[in-house]
Amino acid sequence: MYQLALTGKYPMTALRLRTRQITYQGIGVNSYEFVREDGGELPAFSAGAHVDLYFRDGRVRQYSLCNDPDERRRYVIAVLREENGRGGSIAIHERMHTQRLVAVGHPRNNFPLVEGAPYYLLLAGGIGITPLKSMVHRLEKLGHNYLLHYCAKSSEHASFHEELAPLVTKGRVLVHYDGGNPANGLDIATALAPYEQGWQLYYCGPPGFMAACARACTHWPADAVHCEHFVGGAVVSPEEVTDVGGDALALGFQVKIASTGEMLTVPNDKSIAEVLAEHGIEVSTSCQSGLCGSCKVRYLSGEVDHRDFVLNEEARRHFLTTCVSRSKGPTLVLAL
Repeated sequence: MYQLALTGKYPMTALRLRTRQITYQGIGVNSYEFVREDGGELPAFSAGAHVDLYFRDGRVRQYSLCNDPDERRRYVIAVLREENGRGGSIAIHERMHTQRLVAVGHPRNNFPLVEGAPYYLLLAGGIGITPLKSMVHRLEKLGHNYLLHYCAKSSEHASFHEELAPLVTKGRVLVHYDGGNPANGLDIATALAPYEQGWQLYYCGPPGFMAACARACTHWPADAVHCEHFVGGAVVSPEEVTDVGGDALALGFQVKIASTGEMLTVPNDKSIAEVLAEHGIEVSTSCQSGLCGSCKVRYLSGEVDHRDFVLNEEARRHFLTTCVSRSKGPTLVLAL
């Protein structure tokens, strides 16, 4: 069972925060409010940002900040208990209590809000409401025009009722309950059919919801579409390997360290980051799922199989994420 940190492995730069309040938000969802022990201000964050939560065994999990970015004395996250997840959410639900001290990373934002657009369309599926809620706070503060579609199984499963209720009344938030069958909920294709110049689309939720949104917004310009995934691709096991680039890939691939010429073999059961660490080449890692971009490095040649959810197409021409990226050919040359 995971143990939340204030002993064990976590960065010296991590914030030592006290859990001030835990609130039941819906079936399987609690929100957690963290504050400084002295009540002082916390590092600023922007809408869409997340923080790392550190566990004693060195593992790290990311959670979106869902409160108003103008609030400087607290961070609020919401956590869905995932019975079939990796164990972090269960540990938080079972072991987190008020007054507990935890190690929390400084806010980072891979899902930033583009301010100044004429209209914003936001789609949230389940716990995907968390980053979009912080955006709603910001859009309200700026007086921008927006509409949030919030999809959930039922009213008992939906979170932040009290905070969102005034916006539901104003018509800024539309709530859709599907009873567990997505076909009975929001018609995503219809919701995303309209597009006008300058509009911005943001969506976040479980994999099926994300795929439906992606299919429905292909007519939107790429720079108008923004999304954040909660589950990243994992390193494939040997049983899952297919020969996409010749026999050389049957036993993995190689990475070449440009500064030394050293050649390292990356087997199919290890990530590039793991192999680099085994050879004394440290690369910063965090999510291990292609969600945060902490481990990205520049590559100089080779054909990358990008499996992350954070780099855009321009970034992928120059960078890869060492936690999940693979090679489509026999060799990648890294600018290390």
